[in-house]
Amino acid sequence: MSNPVSDLILGFQGLVADVPDLVQPLIVALAGAVPFIEGEGAAAIGILGGIPPVVAALAGAIGNLLCVAVVVFASSRVRTAVTTRRGVAEKPTSARREKFEKAYHRYGTPGVSLLGPLLLPTQFTAAALTSTGVPPMRVIAWQAAAIVLWTTVITLIITGVIRAVA
Repeated sequence: MSNPVSDLILGFQGLVADVPDLVQPLIVALAGAVPFIEGEGAAAIGILGGIPPVVAALAGAIGNLLCVAVVVFASSRVRTAVTTRRGVAEKPTSARREKFEKAYHRYGTPGVSLLGPLLLPTQFTAAALTSTGVPPMRVIAWQAAAIVLWTTVITLIITGVIRAVA
């Protein structure tokens, strides 16, 4: 049985190989916008597809960050709409929500943003942070830092492995 994320990654790799060189970074940016692929996965796809590592990393990170920004601004609007309604009963918190809030109180926005990609896609973390009332620009700033950090780390690892094998 095939894994949908693996199939998606292979599809992006095939697409990168099939399009002209000028379009390849756009495909990598699109891959970066997909949860679970993220900027770092997209950078790896691009590098393995023959794109220079810096170009692949930039394209993947930009695609990821643009998607996160859309999620943050949409989540912020939804939060504002919900919290300004009158007479809305408070929703009971789920176990997952309690776990997130415990991590948030322990590590704050910087910690959740920087460590979040180890567990969840940045889009999910960004939406959760925004829904708790963290200002959207603060969420975007810390998510951008996390995206740059993790995309750079994975890019350096992939590039190092390719050079060591070659």
